[in-house]
Amino acid sequence: MAPKPLSVTDRVAGIVGVFSAPDADPAWLLCDRHPADAIAFTFAEPDGTTADLSFGELRERSRRFAGLLTELGVGRGDRVATLMGKGADLVAVLLGTWRAGAVYVPLFTAFAADAVTSRLTGADAKVIVADAAQAAKVAEGPWTVLVAGDGDTDRDLAARSAAAEPFTGSTPIGGDGAFVHMFTSGTTGAPKGVVHPLRYVAGWQSYLQFGLGVRDDSVYWCGADPGWAYGLYSAVVAPMVLGLRSVLQRGGFDVAATWRAMVELGVTDYAAAPTVFRMLRVSDVGVPDGLRLRRLSSAGEPLTAEVNEWASTALGLRVHDHYGQTELGMPIGFPHHPDLEIPVTDQTMGVALPGWSVTVLKESTSTEAEIGEPGLLAVDIAASPLMTFTGYTGRAVTDRFTADGRYYLSGDLATRNADGTLRFSSRDDDVIIMAGYRIGPFDVESVLAQHAAVAECAVVAGPDPVRGEAIEAFVVLREDVDESEELIAELQNHVRQRYAAHASPRRVHVVPSLPKTASGKIQRVQLRRELREAAR
Repeated sequence: MAPKPLSVTDRVAGIVGVFSAPDADPAWLLCDRHPADAIAFTFAEPDGTTADLSFGELRERSRRFAGLLTELGVGRGDRVATLMGKGADLVAVLLGTWRAGAVYVPLFTAFAADAVTSRLTGADAKVIVADAAQAAKVAEGPWTVLVAGDGDTDRDLAARSAAAEPFTGSTPIGGDGAFVHMFTSGTTGAPKGVVHPLRYVAGWQSYLQFGLGVRDDSVYWCGADPGWAYGLYSAVVAPMVLGLRSVLQRGGFDVAATWRAMVELGVTDYAAAPTVFRMLRVSDVGVPDGLRLRRLSSAGEPLTAEVNEWASTALGLRVHDHYGQTELGMPIGFPHHPDLEIPVTDQTMGVALPGWSVTVLKESTSTEAEIGEPGLLAVDIAASPLMTFTGYTGRAVTDRFTADGRYYLSGDLATRNADGTLRFSSRDDDVIIMAGYRIGPFDVESVLAQHAAVAECAVVAGPDPVRGEAIEAFVVLREDVDESEELIAELQNHVRQRYAAHASPRRVHVVPSLPKTASGKIQRVQLRRELREAAR
């Protein structure tokens, strides 16, 4: 008699067991166990051409880079950062970093020099690899700089890797070994460091299989940027774990190029931020013939109803919304797996995905809120085997946990529905979520305040029909400064050059004063209310 199929719960437990093993080896789990001739990545170029990279080729290229890291004195636990686009060099550097036992630090290519430097310093990076077009952002420091495509043999990635003695084998680091060190923005202070142990990857394998529902015959494409957690794990790490080919689109997002690649590659499973679907929806480029799409998914920001109104008509599919955080992974969503799938409901986050237990708590308590009662979205730690987060680097305590330590507090407000689904309400802080990017107002305000014309400023999220939210800055000018269109453009460019292009305010409002509490705290909630009322 055939053995009884394992339940989803048992399958998740098995995944956790693999990644929690004391001898867990990232290079073996992600690459070396897969057939050498199997395709790991297909790179779609802006001109419509594509290029494949096999697991065998990736293994050899990563060995060269790991050997170079060894020559540079990099070993287990040391930090290696990248400032690179989605290409073969990037994934070879990632795997080579993990093969050597080092910890990867992703940097978003839209960051300006100051943001890059602060993260390199915060991670204590030993090496940074940058594309030639990004290298000027990398300041001198205690790190070694390597450049992809530079041609300067002293720091050229290809030349230095080719000259290095290949690293033989790999480095087991165990489930608790540091795997990725990345940063997430908040409302105050510098970006917070989060170190993911190797067992964090178990949550992403589970997410791909049960949340996204990818199958062995899927042609899978996640359009998110690997400079952020969702793109790194959904587009790169988890597909490698499964031995599944992943499509990576080179260059910036382009509607025509995206449709073309979907048709030519026969993409069946596509995941992206809701902003991408909104851009596809409003574009003059029509939906092409020949699509083979079966499953659509979104994450990074709340999915608005008009996306599925369009997708249902234009594509004959509904987009399944998913919710996650850098600290957690992906605990909530509308799963695609046939054993778990439920009807998609607009303006709803979905249900707890396998390996997670989530609820809504009354404020400042560990007591569950009633059905329909707004409260803090929380994860029951003991009942969530995929949970790995214990705190931010360099911080002895964190406000992310209830006083009794039972729950992780997401920082988001939500309600529970009677059918077990969850409805997102808002963040309980001022973090801006725009086009899937999480932006702390403090980061933008700090840069604006450095401008000689600015006496005071506040940054909030305003409604935007494509991006979901857009950054809007309220600025009080110094007494001797007059408002002008040139000054507004200068302030926007100031943020673009000193922090990040994606964080430049879409609009700058010059105001005589900012609303404040009696204690002097800026009332960002009032500014957001004014923007919402003006948009009606």
